Amino acid sequence: MRERLDLIVLKPQAWADWEPWRGGVQAHQALRAYYPQAAVWQVLAQAEEARQVQAQTAAAWWQPARWTGPKIQQGLPPAGAVQMAWANMLLHQVADPQALIGQWHRALAVDGFLMFSCLGPDTLRELRAVHAAMDWPAPTHEFTDMHDWGDMLVQAGFAEPVMDMERITLTFETPERLLQELRGLGRNLHSGRFAGLRGRDWQRRWLQAVAEQGERDPVGRLKLTFEVIYGHALRPQARSKMLPESQIGLDDMRQMLAQGRTGQP
Repeated sequence: MRERLDLIVLKPQAWADWEPWRGGVQAHQALRAYYPQAAVWQVLAQAEEARQVQAQTAAAWWQPARWTGPKIQQGLPPAGAVQMAWANMLLHQVADPQALIGQWHRALAVDGFLMFSCLGPDTLRELRAVHAAMDWPAPTHEFTDMHDWGDMLVQAGFAEPVMDMERITLTFETPERLLQELRGLGRNLHSGRFAGLRGRDWQRRWLQAVAEQGERDPVGRLKLTFEVIYGHALRPQARSKMLPESQIGLDDMRQMLAQGRTGQP
């Protein structure tokens, strides 16, 4: 996502980062260095995460940037207040993604742009196979295809969505290390997920199933595939809504019919 910014001519005067704690504080800092004069909005739902981000990104008291640098605010930006909305690995974690896309659209000024990434449908395919073999519910909800994300962006009022993807394979020495990675990646929004808390016996059986049936690479490490989707779209000038009925004067109608018969413009 950061590399794609080199291709964009518009330099935002203000930009917003949705959930920079989950999206990566290092990436957030890199963006602030890339747009050093731009005001920044940090949009965080959890108060503790907001405190963590503020602690790690605020300039020290002795640094001039604390007084002379761009303004940094927390919370949702006002409508049309930013020229870039940035959301790294967030969209697949929300239960109502269309509402989130609507927030991005409202926050962006006309001709502003959106940059986001999320997980795609091939993610965790090895783990899904293990759960299916054990007749367990899916380990996570189904992830949305990039073409469907493009349709939702257009429906929300965005223009010229550009979507692409890549597959990344991570390997793990043990199922315990694999589980640790999964716990830090997000949440399970599957409607059929187990409603209560799993016990130690379940964890033992899960680790054993992954160790015995999980897919491995040539040197014996457990594999997990992650499909990463990248999206970019523009916030265009709003179009006037078409009325369900239109009225045309009699003289205008006669002129239109006459032009149709003569073939003249």
